[in-house]
Amino acid sequence: MKQLLQQYAAYNTWANKRIIEAANQLPGEQINKEIISSFPSIYKTMLHLMEVENAWWERLKLVEHPALSGWFTGNFEELSKKLLELSQQWHNWIRDANEVNITHVFAYQNSKKEHFKQPVYEMLLHLFNHQTFHRGQLVTMFRQLGLDKIPPTDFSVFSRKNK
Repeated sequence: MKQLLQQYAAYNTWANKRIIEAANQLPGEQINKEIISSFPSIYKTMLHLMEVENAWWERLKLVEHPALSGWFTGNFEELSKKLLELSQQWHNWIRDANEVNITHVFAYQNSKKEHFKQPVYEMLLHLFNHQTFHRGQLVTMFRQLGLDKIPPTDFSVFSRKNK
């Protein structure tokens, strides 16, 4: 399990870097342009990616009231930097984790204040899958904004490049 999670964490960091590089091709005003999607702009979608990585980190670290949203007010460059720092933090944590850390069942509450318990590895698989879903939305948003040089962020591309 640890090997798979290490691979997913490395993939998550790699894919986030690629999606940020693609976003950086856009003029600044297009980063905040409203587009119909789950989140109404490139910035707000990237903000969601970052906030989710942060919220799960805080939950894992047993922060009583994790910061779910509204706490970050930086620009796109600062947002990108913070997202990559968090992604690397997950990668490092998994690298240093042992089987007990990965299988440990932890308790948390979601944004609706509902309480749950689950093994850390299930949360990690959810986190990485969630990020992939929203990166796919970003690709669609990039296309709507006329971006035609979008790097592939598929896990298979990552796997072939990192063998």
